[in-house]
Amino acid sequence: MTKLKVRYILLLFFIFSCSAEKINLSPVGENSVSLNGSGPTYSLNDRKNLIIYSSEITSLIGSFPKFRNDAVNSEVTILKLHLKDYISAINAYNLVEMENSRIKFEKSYKKLQKLRKFLNIDEDEVLNRYLVRIKTNMSFLQGNISKDSLSTFKN
Repeated sequence: MTKLKVRYILLLFFIFSCSAEKINLSPVGENSVSLNGSGPTYSLNDRKNLIIYSSEITSLIGSFPKFRNDAVNSEVTILKLHLKDYISAINAYNLVEMENSRIKFEKSYKKLQKLRKFLNIDEDEVLNRYLVRIKTNMSFLQGNISKDSLSTFKN
């Protein structure tokens, strides 16, 4: 009987000693707060839109199909890399990296548009559908970044 009481006490002690002090169930999390306080942060509405559009882009990256043309596949891989860099720069509010990634993305996008002529009709339609959705979400992302903060950091 004493062993059973000791086990219960140890079990309760273990449960309460492993509990978290601060639980944050917010989908925005601490990403909306500047870590070092050096730069401006996004408003809650802007942050919500950024999450929606960037999650759409990452889901497109994850579901991108493979094509029969190796040049197209390698350029798609490069495009995915630039998109990931762009989304990471948005989350970190790194405006220089955001602009560099956007320029690299546009170059890769244009190269893919030129390579589309080497695909069959079905693959061309699939690639076009993905590229249009990505370009649309990129435009929405760029539209949600406040222009005032961009002009402040470009000086």
